[in-house]
Amino acid sequence: MEECFVAMNMASSVVLVGILSFIFYAYINEWYKSERIRRKLIKQGISGPPPSFLRGNLPDMKRIQAQISTTMKASTNNSYNFLEHHDDYTATIFPYFEHWRKQYGRLYTYSTGMKQHLYVNQPELVKEINQCNNLDLGKPSHNSNKLRPLFGNGIVRANGLSWAHQRKLIAPEFFMDKVKGMVGLMIESAQPLLTKWEQCIEAHGGGNGMVEVKVDADLRGFSADVISRVCFGHSYSKGKEIFSKIRILKEAISNSGYLFGLGRGTWKQSESSNLEKEIESLIWELVEERKASSSSEIDLMQSLLEAAKNDENQGQGKNFCKQFIVDNCKNIYLAGHETTAISASWSLMFLALHPEWQSHIRTEVAQYCPNGIPDADSLPLLKTVTMVIQEVLRLYPPAAFVAREAYEDIQIGNLKVPKGVNIWTLIPTLHRDIEIWGEDANEFKPERFKEGVSKACKFPQSYLPFGSGARLCVGKNLGMMELKIVIALIISKFQVSLSPSYKHSPICRILVEPEHGVDLLIQKI
Repeated sequence: MEECFVAMNMASSVVLVGILSFIFYAYINEWYKSERIRRKLIKQGISGPPPSFLRGNLPDMKRIQAQISTTMKASTNNSYNFLEHHDDYTATIFPYFEHWRKQYGRLYTYSTGMKQHLYVNQPELVKEINQCNNLDLGKPSHNSNKLRPLFGNGIVRANGLSWAHQRKLIAPEFFMDKVKGMVGLMIESAQPLLTKWEQCIEAHGGGNGMVEVKVDADLRGFSADVISRVCFGHSYSKGKEIFSKIRILKEAISNSGYLFGLGRGTWKQSESSNLEKEIESLIWELVEERKASSSSEIDLMQSLLEAAKNDENQGQGKNFCKQFIVDNCKNIYLAGHETTAISASWSLMFLALHPEWQSHIRTEVAQYCPNGIPDADSLPLLKTVTMVIQEVLRLYPPAAFVAREAYEDIQIGNLKVPKGVNIWTLIPTLHRDIEIWGEDANEFKPERFKEGVSKACKFPQSYLPFGSGARLCVGKNLGMMELKIVIALIISKFQVSLSPSYKHSPICRILVEPEHGVDLLIQKI
């Protein structure tokens, strides 16, 4: 009996050793594969930080991140320092990129574990990447997989033929002719915000008195109501719980380090899964309610329902079609309202710092909108509002990166990119490059857009607040229209200034947003 147990233990040990050996061999093999890719890039004259065995440059990234965090904690917190030093905030959010850029220039390679990356901030190469229509160049799978709970397989995460199919379906819903028809709903959605702020002032004595407000939640409410109304045929109140849970999930995934594993917190997979199921259940309730209503309104929801029905008739299962609808609803709920709300917050922050631009906007609104309310005809005439928004999106674009992965060996300009390489373009750094924008690249100067983007800088393809090329954000027209309406309405009714409570701390939670919100002092005009 004892010999039997000894034999069984030996057999188990052999199996365990075999499994561990296989895992180790596979790991080493992947590392050598990454090294071969790295050597191919180096042969093209692309340098970069030397990687460590198996972990690549992750130890360097953590060390540089820790150093900048220590420096920031040790320094005196003065939110107004940025008025004098409009530096590229990526030096604090992604300090390793700035550190390496100073060493290796606008094009270099680095690695995270087994994954090889290219940092590309050369204008001509950026143009080539964004104009590439090859379906072999898509969203990076490594990071994309971590965002699956937020976006599913909807248009934001999709690649290849799936992405092309979804874009063909969704993009027409945001063409300018349709967006113009949404202006009335957008103005209605802004009224609760305006009324709330007016009542807040009245409650604190009215007249010319000032009151402090944190604008972020109110702007999210406005943007969420617009998305709810124009895309899904219901009010924000019905979808409020969905927006709330999506925001919780977004922040949790961001804090867990979805980019390179350099997170600030932990997030259990079970918690993510449960929250994801709750969000999908809530969305499907609204979908079923819409189907039961027999509404004849043609909006995004109706288009999704019809597309899903067509796919089902062509052999796709009901579960696939249900997931198709839910995933794209999640995409629009998050991408459609968070980016606009965040950009509106940054816009009001800059206008609070530059009251002369508030005056310019009021003059323009008074000239083209006699009743103080813009419409589809007057909005294109509000050039000052447009310039201000374009400049804010230059300095604080909501998305920090344009990220791509080569699914096959591809040629981009004079660069041969091996299969498996991830390409990263850091948008805010590109937007602040003095060789592209001039010596005043870090200053808030909306007048640079007086003659449009094409005349604003040396390389117009370097302006990427909505991406570019085939992957241009489908909601660009809607987002710009929302921003113009809400900024024009707020500034025409209120004088805004920055509150002493405001703490300037940009942070990347998938999107670049004010970590502590934007605190303003508002006064009725």
